[in-house]
Amino acid sequence: MRIFMFVSQAKDDLHAFAGDESGSKLPAKYGPWGLTGTLQSRQAPPHNFSRRVIEQAISSEGFQLWRMKPKG
Repeated sequence: MRIFMFVSQAKDDLHAFAGDESGSKLPAKYGPWGLTGTLQSRQAPPHNFSRRVIEQAISSEGFQLWRMKPKG
């Protein structure tokens, strides 16, 4: 499964993984969403996230949200 990575343009610290390039299932209330990258089928996600957990969330919900911790 290819995983597409997005950032919310409404909330700077909010990011998402989705199963399609358009992010069609991402929550509209945090949109618009900007595509930031793609993970190929065997590529590890950033920040040591579990690929298995991300794929399960995409299969059941259509996306997986995550936030960046504030620096400092």
